[in-house]
Formats: sequence, C-alpha cells, structure tokens
Amino acid sequence: MNFNQNETIMRVIEQSEIAPPPGSVPSPTTLPLTFFDIPWFYCHPIQRIFFYHFPHPTHHFLQTTLPILKHSLSITLQHFFPFSSNLIVPPNSQNTPYIRYLHGDSLSLTVAESSANFNILTSDSQDIQNWHPLVPNLPSPRTEQNGTRVIPLMAIQITVLSNSGFSICLTFNHLAGDGKSLHHFMKFWAFISKARANNFEIEHSLLLDLPSHERDRVKDPKGLKLTYLKQLQDIESEKMEFAGLVQDPNDANKVRTTLVLNNEQIQKLKKWVSVKCNETIQHVSTFVVTCSLIWFCMIKSEQSNNEGDCVVDDDICYFVFLADCRDCPEFSIPKNYFGNCLASYIVVVKRDELIGKNGIVVAANGIERKIRDFKSDPLLGAESLMSDYRELSKSNKSILVVAGSPKLGVYETDFGWGKPNKSDLVHLSSSGSISLSDCRDGGSGIEVGLALQKIRMTNFINIFEEQVHNICSM
Repeated sequence: MNFNQNETIMRVIEQSEIAPPPGSVPSPTTLPLTFFDIPWFYCHPIQRIFFYHFPHPTHHFLQTTLPILKHSLSITLQHFFPFSSNLIVPPNSQNTPYIRYLHGDSLSLTVAESSANFNILTSDSQDIQNWHPLVPNLPSPRTEQNGTRVIPLMAIQITVLSNSGFSICLTFNHLAGDGKSLHHFMKFWAFISKARANNFEIEHSLLLDLPSHERDRVKDPKGLKLTYLKQLQDIESEKMEFAGLVQDPNDANKVRTTLVLNNEQIQKLKKWVSVKCNETIQHVSTFVVTCSLIWFCMIKSEQSNNEGDCVVDDDICYFVFLADCRDCPEFSIPKNYFGNCLASYIVVVKRDELIGKNGIVVAANGIERKIRDFKSDPLLGAESLMSDYRELSKSNKSILVVAGSPKLGVYETDFGWGKPNKSDLVHLSSSGSISLSDCRDGGSGIEVGLALQKIRMTNFINIFEEQVHNICSM
C-alpha cells in the first residue's frame, strides 16, 4: 500500500496482531471500571509518539530490530494485558461496562516505511500534519449477536525512516489507563527490548515493578461510581468528549511547537512569582509557574488575530489540570497501580484579570489554590465532575487543558538504541491541550508542547519570549 502525503511516500510493510504469550493470561480475565475510569468514557483516543535515531537502512531494521520489538512487546502484554483487551459495553445500559481479556485477544501493530525527513519530524517547530501518517487508528468496534459492543483499547504503529530513525506511536483509549500506566508499559517494553538487544538474560527479579491490577482495592469514599454511572445513561453526555473540551478538528494552517524552559529560567520564574504574590502562595512549584506563564500567554495570543478581530467572546477563562492520586491514603492504591487514578480540577479566572498587568500572578494564585484543595481533599467537587465538563463543552469557551507531566520521565524510554530524540502527544491540536514533559537534554528543565494556527502561534511565541526575557532579566 502506497500513498503520498505532502510529497512524502508512505508504505505499509506489515499488519500484524501481537498477543501475550499463549497461556500467560487466564482466559477470561475481567477488570471492573472504577470511579476514576468512568469519566473518561467519551474521551477521544490518546496519541503518544516517540522518535529514535537509527542510522541504518530499512531492511536492517526489519531483520534485526523489529523481531526484538515484537517479541518484547508480547512479553510486556503478559503483564499489561488490558492493552490487548477490549472494553465491553453491555446492550443494557443498566449493566456496567468492563474490560475483558479472552484467549486470542491481541493488539494491532502496523509496520510502515516513510520517506519523510527525520530531522524535520523531530524539530521543535513544524506543520501539524507531519506526524499524522505515523499515527495508527484503533480497530473499529464490533457488535456481538446479543448487542454487546466490543471496543479495542490500543493500536501501535512503528514507522521506519530509512538510514535516519524510526518512530513508535501509540493510540489508546484512556479508559484503559492514565499517563502513568502508559509510561509504565512503555518503560517495561523498553527494558525487555534493551536487554534482548544487548543479549542480556532477563530474570523476573530484575524486571521493572510489575503493574498491579487490583481494582477491587480502590476505595470510593464518596460513592462516585454510582453517581457517574447514572450520568453515563444521560443521552446528552453521549455527545461530549471530556478531554476534547475545545472542539477544533481543523488542522489547516496549524503548526506544532515545543518550548523549553531551562532550570535557571524556572528558578527565576519561581522567585519572581513568590515576590509578586507576597507569600499568598504556599508552594511555588515548577508546575504552577510554568502553567501560569503558558496560560497567560495563551489568552493574550487569542485576544486578536492580524486584523484585530476578537476570537472569543466569553469573559471567563478555564484551566483544567489532573493530579495523580496514587499517593493519597484515602484510596489505598499502590504506586504501581495500572488504570486511571487522576483527580480533575478546573481553575476559573476572569479574562480581564488574566490578561492584565498581574495576569501571571492571578493565574498562579488560582492554580495553586486548586492544588491546595487537592492536598486537603483529592475529590473535592468530584460529584459534579461530569456535569461540569458537559457544561464546558457546550459552547465556545476559552479552555486550556494540561496533559502529561515531567514526572513521567518520557525521555527515559530507551529500547536499546538510545533515548528518544523527540516525544510528544499528537492529539494536542484537536483537544485544546498543552503537554508537559521532562527535557530530552536532561537536567531539571521542562518541555511544553502546543499546537495553534500559524498567526496565533507567532503571537504566542512573541508574548512568551517577551515575558521570559522581562522576568529573567530582573
């Protein structure tokens, strides 16, 4: 199969199914959805891509590297079997959906070759559509005779860029697990692959921590599961996508940019925010100052385009972030828990305050207060989570969603051929999100990924650079 995309030739080499080793996972194995999972029911698929330097021809990759990646993926799926499983949605809406693994269930793997330029694909600024041919589609859901819907949870595409590198891109359903679960899976796969690439014997005692699938242990102190399941039956909720609060699927004229704040800049930002806030903020973290700066610049950049036309009429701005609950004693969840374990918070600020002289400080105060709320009660306001998101999705509101985290250690994912040259979330352009991650160059800096229309991106970068320069030169 060949096709042209912006003068780039793509060739699908192989389409296969990768399953756990025979007999390694009991069949059937089922996992219930917890109250942490259910709010993601209508989330669009998550897409994460990794690029690796590999200066060898395609045939060398296919003969030496691909067999290692496929075999180590099979072994990994033995422990991370939900990614080769399906979401089961019973025909009766009164019955709770669940995850099910049956003997023969597998994960779709596409192997392709692209003539695209590796340096362009891994650059910090590029056309938003460059990565699209590298992204796999989830297999279509099927309906069993009794009306039960069977929905695949993950697909992977490996694309070879001959004599320069390769990419690994995953598309998965957020119901299966959160970012920490995904990167646990990726590091496990990478560990086994690296060991085999270097002819090391793999002993179970040397493996990364095995994931915990003990979902029955997850405590639900507020009875949220029943609340959320009832709201799932609401016809209106079927039309929304929780992570896609900003519905903008049009990629025309969009560009993708990765910004880097180094440790020195972050420390100066923290000091500046601390002084400006007059000790009203208890903990000025890297997350707080980074998100405050990006939110401020984002709203300033959307105020007008080249012709000075107002882009958004709403006078309220929303910032949505997620917090990992694995360390919260209320839920008795182990750190290696596989699944969703995220609390969601919405920061609300008036537009005129956010774009004002002290906009970054206003944003920092709002975000830090919500973090304090999380630390005192991780599920504060969680009863209205789904209805809050449904309300936000109804009209053209100014919403910024932050995804990812530097704590996930994205650039520590080494399959045996070095750390990634680049990694980011592909779906940023359609989800109204920015991504945060550790830096490819190491250190204590932070990478911020975003996708905007070209004109607005120019405005954003100008505002961002001006703010960083002014603050860091004080």
